[in-house]
Amino acid sequence: MCGICGQVFADTRPGERVVLERMNAALVHRGPDSDGFYLSPGVGFAMRRLAVIDLASGDQPISNEDGSLWIVFNGEIFNFPELMEELGAKGHTFKTRSDTECILHLYEEHGDDCLQYLNGQFALALWDAPRQRLLLARDRLGEKPLYYAQVGDSLVFSSELPALLHGLPHAPVLDLTAIDLYLSLQYIPDPLSVYQGVCKLPAAHSLIWQKGRLEVRRYWQLEYAPKWAGEITGLEEILREKLTQAVRRRMLADVPLGAHLSGGIDSSIIVALMAGISSHPVETFTVGFEEQSFSELPYARAVAERYATHHHEFILSHGDIPATLRELSLQFGEPFADSSALPLLLLSRITRPHVTVALNGDGGDDIFAGYQRHALDEWADAYLHLPGLITKKLVPALAHYLPDQSDRPVGSSFQNGVHRLEQLTQIDRRASILRWGSFFSPDQRRELWQAQLWQERQAYNAEEWLIERYEALPNRNRLDRTLHTDLETYLPGDLLVKSDRMTMAASLEGRSPFLDHELVEWVARLPVKYKLNGMQGKYLLRRAFARYLPKAVLRHRKQGFGIPLGAWFRGPLADWSNGILLDADRKLLSYFKSDAIGRLLDEHQSGRVDHGKRLFALAILSLWLEG
Repeated sequence: MCGICGQVFADTRPGERVVLERMNAALVHRGPDSDGFYLSPGVGFAMRRLAVIDLASGDQPISNEDGSLWIVFNGEIFNFPELMEELGAKGHTFKTRSDTECILHLYEEHGDDCLQYLNGQFALALWDAPRQRLLLARDRLGEKPLYYAQVGDSLVFSSELPALLHGLPHAPVLDLTAIDLYLSLQYIPDPLSVYQGVCKLPAAHSLIWQKGRLEVRRYWQLEYAPKWAGEITGLEEILREKLTQAVRRRMLADVPLGAHLSGGIDSSIIVALMAGISSHPVETFTVGFEEQSFSELPYARAVAERYATHHHEFILSHGDIPATLRELSLQFGEPFADSSALPLLLLSRITRPHVTVALNGDGGDDIFAGYQRHALDEWADAYLHLPGLITKKLVPALAHYLPDQSDRPVGSSFQNGVHRLEQLTQIDRRASILRWGSFFSPDQRRELWQAQLWQERQAYNAEEWLIERYEALPNRNRLDRTLHTDLETYLPGDLLVKSDRMTMAASLEGRSPFLDHELVEWVARLPVKYKLNGMQGKYLLRRAFARYLPKAVLRHRKQGFGIPLGAWFRGPLADWSNGILLDADRKLLSYFKSDAIGRLLDEHQSGRVDHGKRLFALAILSLWLEG
């Protein structure tokens, strides 16, 4: 893994060394092992390297034989040994053993279509000097990030937003539409960022810059048809083979590697497969909580014992939280409110002294329909056909009468279920994640914003944004369209942002076997019944790997690294949250009404409504605004 950054110009000005050094210094956590620069007419590249493959000769930037092509690269190409062999047979010569150099030779053979041959997680910048042409690209699922901004007749890019800001001539202006989307989603979706004029390159896209002209293109699209036929036992065998191959590919490294083990079935399967491939005990790492109902330590322990791993675990203490949240608010460069980033950051820090690479179970729920809402969507549609007297009057009244139980995992109580039913009537059925999320509704956002900043067009912008992705897959079943929406939005915008930033903050490389694009393409074409069977998600995955897992883990409902926000904002974070949200000198109050925030705090701390996720989103935004 690495951090990359650069500048390109419409004329022959060379890159500005001082600017590139500032940008590169902001990426040192992504690459503590070495740095590199390339400056030439029209271009300047810089990078920080975390050495994982070809430790001796893999430093970047790297050029081809005659110096006409140059590249900086963040990520890993897992099929590079095969690619190197094929390219060598065609007469290409290599000066390194690195996956980075393979990309240059693929570009010589195939031009921009070289991206089609890469199996991996990556963000890259390739300069074609004779054509004065830049190719930027990001991997198919969005595991590695890339930001860019066009400034007059130049383009600046970087792996992370804070580094990119060092390449701009002046501070950019906040984008209030992006902040409103953040309140709805807990992240800012691509191509937007929190700043006007600063963009994220979407997953599965490339960007071409040539002589001042910019073009963004999609190079890969997931297909959900035709569906696979055949006996379920045959499909189970294929799945085992494909996932084993994905794990084996991601164990390619010249440094120690291990696994993050949450106690759920996805990371447990990854550890089981690693144990079968490795010649020595797998290093496993997990995090628990003082609140026992949120802690999955016993399940992770059971997997570690079964596979005789070298297991490490720690408990997240309440005393760690406020200072870590302040640091967390700055790691992403923009507001980001997935609270499981907090334990992942601390987990990555205890992991890094032992290994440089950690495999994880990210993506299993997203491709196999493992979230509870995937099973509940059809039931919700049926519920909405009930008389309005029930859905719009009786249930909301009941929701406000019952206290919430936010000290328990999501979905674990009758009270929580009733509170969620209340919002179903407010959200379009195609925006699945908004129907079941505990984020700000249109009415809540309207009440929150200062009146002069609210525009009615904001009310449904997140909903419309999700619906657009849902409708982009016409003539498919409900589940396929929802999964497609998730893979275009929630996965690259939230889960993979969290995974990348929190691991790289600790100079740790995370790898996700479930996101091997060949596996994802195969799973997409499974019939619905093999993903969602009644109320059980991940049906084929559970069957295929049932014998690999302890029974308690197989039966256990997913929690991941979810944290008890509701209990924290009533207990150890109550006074702290009052201060950072309501102190008169807070920049937050320039945008939002103090009385609306005060009502959220009162309702939450009295136990009437669980506003834990909403308060967390506001707290992170407040900390970020203060810098």
